[in-house]
Amino acid sequence: MTLTQSQLKTYHFIQRFMEKHQHAPTAAEIAEGIGIQSRGVVHRYLKALVKSGHIRLLPNRHRNIVLNKGSSTSIPLKGYIAAGRPIEAIAQEEHIDFKDIFAGPERFALQVKGESMIEEGIMDGDLVICYRSDTARNGQIVVALIDKQETTLKRIRFNPEKNLITLIPANPHFQPISYEPERIEVQGIYVGLVRKA
Repeated sequence: MTLTQSQLKTYHFIQRFMEKHQHAPTAAEIAEGIGIQSRGVVHRYLKALVKSGHIRLLPNRHRNIVLNKGSSTSIPLKGYIAAGRPIEAIAQEEHIDFKDIFAGPERFALQVKGESMIEEGIMDGDLVICYRSDTARNGQIVVALIDKQETTLKRIRFNPEKNLITLIPANPHFQPISYEPERIEVQGIYVGLVRKA
């Protein structure tokens, strides 16, 4: 279940409150903390967090919220970092929930072996996250099965005039290779990557 921004904001407030006070907040404290008036809305957010597995609610307790262990898949977003000209440093208090980005019934991970996609920032040993799909748009990075035997991660180019599919690496030491369409099966679309430290 994907949470809304308001539900995530509620969850992150609960996390910070419990870290600071060592007990759960009340609905009134949550409403004040996330800047709304309605406790009824807070209760709806809490029900969504229960449904998503982030929290449990204990019966007959005033401070009845329990965080589920392992439920947090978010890290703090601290602001922006320049990759060109330096920019002003502005602090942010926001979280990125990677479950919303990487998790899901159609997501899968593969570990990269080789250097054919290094100019896309995809390095040997990286874990690439993909979603299952048997179709792709021109120019997408795909998981391609060749001749039902070998898989590769490449950018795909369709050339209907010549009845060919070209798999394009992102490394000048590797050459694009073209195949008849029946030799290529798209198995997934690249979403992002995780690099182990």
